[in-house]
Amino acid sequence: MADYEYLVLVFGRDVQRQDIRRTLTEHAEYGHWELARTRTYMGGLTRTWLRRRIIRARRSVNA
Repeated sequence: MADYEYLVLVFGRDVQRQDIRRTLTEHAEYGHWELARTRTYMGGLTRTWLRRRIIRARRSVNA
């Protein structure tokens, strides 16, 4: 089963959609985040959850 770490971004109602898109694109390209969920509330607040897989190093067996 995969383990993920999450990042929650909150954008106010005054932030334009193109600025939100640009921010999410930068996180995806440079931070290897993927979009998990986006929610827009009645007041215009947008909350976005990003996730990325946690890579765990395995120990090698020394014989």
